[in-house]
Amino acid sequence: MCPICLVLFLIAGFLALIYVFLTWNFDYWRKRGIPTASSWPLVGSFPSVFTKKRNLAYDIDEIYQEYKETDKLVGVFTTRLPQLLVTCPEYIHKIYTTDFRCFHDNERGKFVDKKVDKILGNNPFVLRGEEWKERRGEITPGLTPNRVKVVYPVSQSVCKKFVDYIKRQQRMSTSQGLNAMDLSLCYTTEVVSDCVLGISAQSFTDNPTPLVGMIKRVFNSSFGFMFYSIVANIWPPIRKFYSVALFTKEAEDFFYDLMRRCINLRRENPDQQRDDFLNYMLQLQEKKGLDAPELTAHTMTFLTDGFETTALVLSHTLLLLARNPEEQQKLREEIGNKELSFEQLSELSYLEACIHETLRLFSPQIASRKIVTEPYEFVNKNGVTLQVQPGDVLIIPVNALHHDPQYYENPHAFRPERFLEVNGGVKKYREQGVFLPFGDGPRICPGIRFAMTQLKAALVEIVRNFDIKVNPKTRSDDRLDDTFFMATLKGGIWLDFKER
Repeated sequence: MCPICLVLFLIAGFLALIYVFLTWNFDYWRKRGIPTASSWPLVGSFPSVFTKKRNLAYDIDEIYQEYKETDKLVGVFTTRLPQLLVTCPEYIHKIYTTDFRCFHDNERGKFVDKKVDKILGNNPFVLRGEEWKERRGEITPGLTPNRVKVVYPVSQSVCKKFVDYIKRQQRMSTSQGLNAMDLSLCYTTEVVSDCVLGISAQSFTDNPTPLVGMIKRVFNSSFGFMFYSIVANIWPPIRKFYSVALFTKEAEDFFYDLMRRCINLRRENPDQQRDDFLNYMLQLQEKKGLDAPELTAHTMTFLTDGFETTALVLSHTLLLLARNPEEQQKLREEIGNKELSFEQLSELSYLEACIHETLRLFSPQIASRKIVTEPYEFVNKNGVTLQVQPGDVLIIPVNALHHDPQYYENPHAFRPERFLEVNGGVKKYREQGVFLPFGDGPRICPGIRFAMTQLKAALVEIVRNFDIKVNPKTRSDDRLDDTFFMATLKGGIWLDFKER
């Protein structure tokens, strides 16, 4: 055989081996009587993860739409790993709540090494088993209604500064309007850093602290982390000897130094103590004997969980109110012109409904991935029984459920009234297993109350002071950004704020 032919033969053989490696188990679910979505070498059932031509949510939505009428479970592949997409809300509710013990952990925890990523690795969202239970028990008391109430005056003060900041930015703006996400991130950075650490990030000044920029870098530099997750799905053994951190060493050092300075400041000024989250964490440190890295990792849960996601929800709520001036005016009438106490803020039912409707239309979490922790038996619509085993992964199609006309009439319309108590409220949809922006059950987001309070406080001041209008630069549909791992409008949200 000539040398060229030999080289070509070896190349062909090598490619054939790669193809076999990537596809050999594509009949995994069919052998078990479960239909399987179309899958391709390397990309599995979700090509958008690689092509980046559209958001991953649309790959999941299409599979959901194709199989929801005929099957409760659909076999899918994330790269080459077999997983299950659950289309049945009844099962989804059980996975989160009544049968939680069998689906205890989130898949993300498989890709995080606490030694490499100390901050994310100690977040309750990724912790598993008893470790999660212990950490959840430590963090939850720091988020009680009383603690959220204590820092509510801080939130009000920040909101007034936020309104002044919007006024200044609007006066300097061009015809393209203001970037609602940038505004919202300035707000969440300021309010969370003040409520949690008792410091100002100077977000509304011409010289913000490095905190604002560092937060943007952490969440915008997630490509390497996501790419590592893909590689780890193709070849799981890599997790044993290599990991990629969401928080870089630079970011980790930055936040550790920030925490050290905030703790020292608090201890050096005992007369300025307040019953906030940092104060709670210092008490926990004394009780549990936490060292500095552990204290920082614990406190970072309050910080990181409140920056990006809350900003996303605020910016999209402003967008939807701008698109729907009648609903905006209805909300303005509910809010009124008087200063609102914490209790009065909690009683604004239409405001809460507007936020919940935004969470339905633009849920930051487009899908949830749960790990099977105990053997469990599913029965498909055709009567086929499937027993899943510990380590199997179930995908919950959050975005698809939130836009299903079977559960939400006219699902693409902004209709806050569907979440009013007179219509069953959030409880109705959550119990059906079709409203999951915060998850549900024992692992529901522990910071819901704090996040909702910050959102409500900001919306009250903005709606009271401005007529919010959509700038022509903003697209008119709800197309999601192609590459971001959370749901956000493609092209950005550009708004105009007319002072009232």
